[in-house]
Amino acid sequence: MFEKDININDIKEIRTRTTVYFGVGAIKKIDDIAKVLKDKGIDKVIVMSGRNAYKATGAWDYVEKALKDNGIGYINYDQVTPNPTTHHVNDAAKMAREFGAKAVIAIGGGSPTDAGKSVAILLEYPDKTANDIYEFTFTPDKAAPIVSINLTHGTGTETNRFAVVTVPEKDFKPAIAYDCIYPMFAIDDPQLMTKLSPKQTRYVSIDAVNHVIEAATSTVMSPYSVTLAREVIALVHKYLPKAIENPEDLEARYYLAYAAMMGGVCFDNGLLHYTHALEHPLSAVKHELSHGLGLAILLPAVIKTMYKDRAHVLAEILKPINPDLEGNPDEAYQAAKSVQDWLFSVDVTSKLEDEGFTEADVEKLTNLVYTTPSLSGLLDIAPSGNGREVVETIYRESIKPL
Repeated sequence: MFEKDININDIKEIRTRTTVYFGVGAIKKIDDIAKVLKDKGIDKVIVMSGRNAYKATGAWDYVEKALKDNGIGYINYDQVTPNPTTHHVNDAAKMAREFGAKAVIAIGGGSPTDAGKSVAILLEYPDKTANDIYEFTFTPDKAAPIVSINLTHGTGTETNRFAVVTVPEKDFKPAIAYDCIYPMFAIDDPQLMTKLSPKQTRYVSIDAVNHVIEAATSTVMSPYSVTLAREVIALVHKYLPKAIENPEDLEARYYLAYAAMMGGVCFDNGLLHYTHALEHPLSAVKHELSHGLGLAILLPAVIKTMYKDRAHVLAEILKPINPDLEGNPDEAYQAAKSVQDWLFSVDVTSKLEDEGFTEADVEKLTNLVYTTPSLSGLLDIAPSGNGREVVETIYRESIKPL
């Protein structure tokens, strides 16, 4: 019950590789951030956003005022969509170069920040394109400064070195991980998250849960990732129903945002494997599929597949969902079913068949797992091996409920 001793209006500094301003009202710190940028000689920035949320949440009012007050010119690329593409990144990078931007400010969920990280690389490599980044024709070691103003409680990208962008011509949705794209600053302000739709409230929180389940069970996991995973799952289990019941509940949004931020740090350390490797082809093929929903569809089958190899860890971190788990390998179905029941309890009931996928799609999806740059690397650190039969089994067992 440590939460009772926390003042959610007290802005904390949480240092990972990024300085995160965290708490209700943290958006006001954008003025301090703008002063730092100006002191570093940054007089022009590109602001990456979607079409609506950056204004509807009120974040833009603070950002625009801070930039104007500190004499920083700006240009806004507001065309980022969920599952952003190389086209978005290339268009924004061209705009940024022509304007003379020296830094990137992203306002939104994971999509604007991931696209913004990519633009930040291209500002330092004007002869390269987003396709070069996401088809891995070169390895960047520098990027323009990045500021991430986070509007969702799921991505974790505001605190880590990852970014994901889709190459639509090839149905590729690879992930990159470079030290140069850690944001310099991030803002996690729960009051900016109250406008999330009921569906997105669910999906982004499920994303955070997937981050930590994978990071705590990979072959490079550590006690640190397990400790973070245990806390993240407990917080999401406790506070997601409260946010669903009352979207304006700032305490619920605060702890979901905290869970998501920890999730970003967790998989920055333990990395990801099955669920993300198999989800990326789903939303690459069907761009309208929410990433968090795709993860929710796959998670029970992933738990069932890997439980025998990580029974003790999974039993420990899944205690809030199923306190009866003891860490016996023969609990695999029980553990997977309890996770599915939890997802159903927060009204996330879709399976692959509900999103238009059938048994006939398994081969294509499996092929994409192995041909999309970076995804096979995730499988290489998965706890139950990187074999094709494992991937096919997870897809098949995700077509219908367990």
